[in-house]
Amino acid sequence: MVDERLTLSVDCGGLFLKSCVLDESGTMHSKPGRIETPYPLSPERFVITIDEISSALPKAYRATIGMPGMIRNGVVVATPHYITTRGPRTRIDPELQDQWSDFDVQKAVSDKLGIPTLVLNDAEVHGAGIITGSGYEVVITLGTGLGFAIFYGGKLTPHFEFSHATVRRGTTYDTWIGEPERKRLGNVFWSRRIRQLVEELRPVFKWDRLYIGGGNARCIRPIDLERMGDDVVIVPNTAGVAGGVRAWNLEHYYRA
Repeated sequence: MVDERLTLSVDCGGLFLKSCVLDESGTMHSKPGRIETPYPLSPERFVITIDEISSALPKAYRATIGMPGMIRNGVVVATPHYITTRGPRTRIDPELQDQWSDFDVQKAVSDKLGIPTLVLNDAEVHGAGIITGSGYEVVITLGTGLGFAIFYGGKLTPHFEFSHATVRRGTTYDTWIGEPERKRLGNVFWSRRIRQLVEELRPVFKWDRLYIGGGNARCIRPIDLERMGDDVVIVPNTAGVAGGVRAWNLEHYYRA
């Protein structure tokens, strides 16, 4: 029997797919689940995997999926990891790239699960779970790479792939602060690099508040966080799943 209070929320990353079922208040009605992201990951395999995750959890009446990449109205414009042969920073498979381009993942998952489904960029879902709805709020997520979302007055602004912007000698932000660099540098030097990132972004965006989430946010040293200023807040990684409920109430600047 479908519980009309419950939302299935799946946070899809380059390395793991995390899931949970929540009620309208954001209370979890299942243990948080996590499986490795399967590769190679065609759109068909992705939809089947989401269905398998759903089948193992309490029945929900709607689903929220957060995906890496550019998603517009539930359609994939580009997704960086799922077009590769073995995951992040491995060889791009031209066939997978073609399959994912313009794929209506929102409709495909909704048809498979038989329930209304909302698909957004994963940082946007993450942000939905933490923003206050007041002022200019920027969300970055630190994990395999860099996730990015902007909210103004509680409304979600059009998404852009800031992680692909060039930062150092042809290196993108995604590479400059991603997981491989954290492992190479160690947390002390990587944490300083995140502080440098914040200092460089502040005059560009002039946010009222910056939220830093994702699995690697915990690796930022307290001394670096303190030096970033009071307008920067570290948020729990669970927001990526918890935002699945609030994401349904988001207003979008790019929708009529």
